[in-house]
Amino acid sequence: MVADNGIQHFQRNREALPNLGIRVYGIASATAGVMDFIWGDFDTSHQPIQAFGDHIPGREILAYITAVVMIAGGVAILWRRSARAGAGALAVIYFIFAIFWLPRLYTAPHFLGHRIPVYIGVLAGVGMELVAFTGGALIYATLTTNSASWPRMVHIARWIFGLCAIDFGLNHLLDVTDNFVYVPQWMPFGAKFWVIVTGICFVLAGLAILSKIEDVLAARLLALMFLVFNLVALPQFIFADPKHHAAWGGNAFNLALVAANWILADSIATRQRPVQNQQSATPAMPSPA
Repeated sequence: MVADNGIQHFQRNREALPNLGIRVYGIASATAGVMDFIWGDFDTSHQPIQAFGDHIPGREILAYITAVVMIAGGVAILWRRSARAGAGALAVIYFIFAIFWLPRLYTAPHFLGHRIPVYIGVLAGVGMELVAFTGGALIYATLTTNSASWPRMVHIARWIFGLCAIDFGLNHLLDVTDNFVYVPQWMPFGAKFWVIVTGICFVLAGLAILSKIEDVLAARLLALMFLVFNLVALPQFIFADPKHHAAWGGNAFNLALVAANWILADSIATRQRPVQNQQSATPAMPSPA
């Protein structure tokens, strides 16, 4: 009976998981793929295959394959019947992008010095890809027929998002000046203020997600902050150099992060619902006389 109730809760919650984050995730990923296809190359800022070397055989072909996978996965995820396959494809491709960053854990300190901010910065690049990967993995687990895999993935996603958010925040706070470039000159209070504020917000959100204290709110606020980056911080790079691949790809990739955080918030909220319902249905124990 308990097992049956758990499966029923899982099925109801799977159907109740909102589609907004999933659709934005698919559209953003497909758009990033379109950019790869137009330029016939990887986005060097967000898909840094060049970390493995400047002369990779078949790089252009690999870029086109990546573009096709991202476009197909992003489109597939928009329809229920193909959503699971699309989510799986996107999760795999974003995980590969995370691997692209790993050589820099050796090369970046070699050129920039063995300093904590250098390692934190490289791990922030890995973390961005892992957040995008987890968005796809959550969707894939949501659509699986195994009732145990989705709660497990939500638990794993909590740790990935929480630790990555803390790393993003430390990257802002330990290397403030290098992040000035992302703050438009017209914003009040100066670039230093906004870099520090966003860094603190990242750390607090990460701690909230890990501690399960207002975790849903924290994930939604993270999604909102990434969306503000799309609206305020990133368009300036397109206007400055419309022919730069990373300027367009960065906007699409950041929008995928918006969606991934929204998917996490929906998943945590949906995961908590059976527990809250069970607690509300349990009669209170009578107090001793």
